[in-house]
Amino acid sequence: MAEKDKTLKIPSVKKNFVLSTLYEILCIITPFITAPYVSRVLGAEQIGVNSFVHSIQAYFCMFATLGTATYGAREIARNRDNAYERSKLFWEIELLSIFTSGIALIGWIIFIIFTTQYKIYYIILTIGLFDKMFAIGWFYSGTEQFKFTVTRNFIVKIICIILVFTFVHSPDDLFIFILINSLCGIAGAASLWIPMKKFLVKVPLKELKVWRHLRETFVYFIPAVATSIYTVLDRTLIGLITHEESQNGFYEQANKIIHLIKIISFGSVSGVVGSRISYLFAHDKIDEIKQRIQKTIDFVMLIGIGSCAGMYGIANRFVPFFFGQGYDQVVYLLYILLPIVLIVGLNTILINLYFIPAGKRKQSSVYIIIGAVCNLIANLALIPRWKAYGASVGSIIAETSIVILCFANCNGFYSVKQLFTSMYKKLIAAVIMVTFLIGMDKFLSFKNWIVLAIQIPCGAGIYFISLLILRDKSIKMILELKLFKRFRKDNE
Repeated sequence: MAEKDKTLKIPSVKKNFVLSTLYEILCIITPFITAPYVSRVLGAEQIGVNSFVHSIQAYFCMFATLGTATYGAREIARNRDNAYERSKLFWEIELLSIFTSGIALIGWIIFIIFTTQYKIYYIILTIGLFDKMFAIGWFYSGTEQFKFTVTRNFIVKIICIILVFTFVHSPDDLFIFILINSLCGIAGAASLWIPMKKFLVKVPLKELKVWRHLRETFVYFIPAVATSIYTVLDRTLIGLITHEESQNGFYEQANKIIHLIKIISFGSVSGVVGSRISYLFAHDKIDEIKQRIQKTIDFVMLIGIGSCAGMYGIANRFVPFFFGQGYDQVVYLLYILLPIVLIVGLNTILINLYFIPAGKRKQSSVYIIIGAVCNLIANLALIPRWKAYGASVGSIIAETSIVILCFANCNGFYSVKQLFTSMYKKLIAAVIMVTFLIGMDKFLSFKNWIVLAIQIPCGAGIYFISLLILRDKSIKMILELKLFKRFRKDNE
């Protein structure tokens, strides 16, 4: 057995959880700073163009990464105690990523040569393929060195915000907006190479076996392609079928809010706990893994149900306040899409905390492919008639089919009964909160920002007080300062 590497200090899960949470808070704050400005300056049509061209780029980026991010993080996590082995793995996986990114880049250049519409935007987006080529965040995730990714991404995001406000002033500045985001992305990726010498040792070139990882990365690539059908293809189809840039703009803005709620609900939890569970599976600590999955889902349901219900109650005032006038359709898209936060949260946790660490990625890939097929069929049937609304329904169908399959095959690591126990009191509290929020909306006739300033704290208070009255286990732990302690203890 290889000697344990004593130079690699693994931070506690508490520290990583705090760091990841701080970064996720930044991810939440950033759109709150830039989105209101950008939505007003660029307008729904240019927002839609931005969404469409990025959806096209995403297909090439998927081939460029070829599943190396998820696979690489898992392999590094399993071999993090062996300095030589993790160094060897890093160079093998990174060289494979450079090779696949190079092929994707060639394909992208050919695409640009033959395309006519939005050519200038596609040329700028070429930077994104170099970003994928040298992105090594997966190594830091596998070694649980989140302080490096958090610190550098924090700096890059701040710079990005400053540049957007400085240089983007009209709909004609869309190319500047895309250029700023692309340059900041590659700057963040490049900065992560600076500390790498602390974690790597020399590995002879002849010892590297790059192609042995190709088959495994394809296993991770297949579900990425399948997932793209309902995370990327919907935007592509909206653009190709409707020929209305504004439809993509509305859909993009609705999903932006959904993404923010996802970050609030489970953004920082899944990544931190997932890396540690990969390590535990390697040491066959099954009982601990079950406890972590249960605690994680309970935490996600607590925050997710409250956040979704709260947004449902304030959406008709929040959207015009946040995005400006002309985005009324986003409100109704939100009503359709909000349940997807909870569904995706369950999918993400079960796949990242059970199927992937347990080496059952192929099995979960089949579920994702089934969901993708359902979504594709729904998109083709519904988008021509209902446009962005049809794409929203298709996303719900896809994620629901996946969560059903995940629950049916998670082998006792989590059950529907446990989920019901975790959810039912939270759902009752959510209904009470929404009732109060709608009532406040009808009786308060102030400006939107004033009403929201009243609704948000009152809604949160009503939700948590209702949970306390209902004696929900999660809220009792929070009030007794036990939830975080137990979460920390379970994951140290």
